[in-house]
Amino acid sequence: MPTANRWLKPEVYPLFATVGVAVGICGMQLVRNITTNPEVRVTKERRAAGVLDNFEEGEKYAEHGLRKFLRTRPPQIMPSINKFFSDPN
Repeated sequence: MPTANRWLKPEVYPLFATVGVAVGICGMQLVRNITTNPEVRVTKERRAAGVLDNFEEGEKYAEHGLRKFLRTRPPQIMPSINKFFSDPN
């Protein structure tokens, strides 16, 4: 198959991986919003409820585990490299 060899070069694999990770993150966020977002109502019974003042559920959705974990971390992606390049000593 000369056509397959033309499109599946090894240089393209990182691009496929990057796009695959991005699609995976988008899919995960969509599933998270559909299943746990208090403002999204998929079933007919929940839609019939109207506007709910359920602040506890909204707080639980907004303060998820990843946000709680990142709150204790320094706001840097690579702190050791940043320290190496910014420290004058």
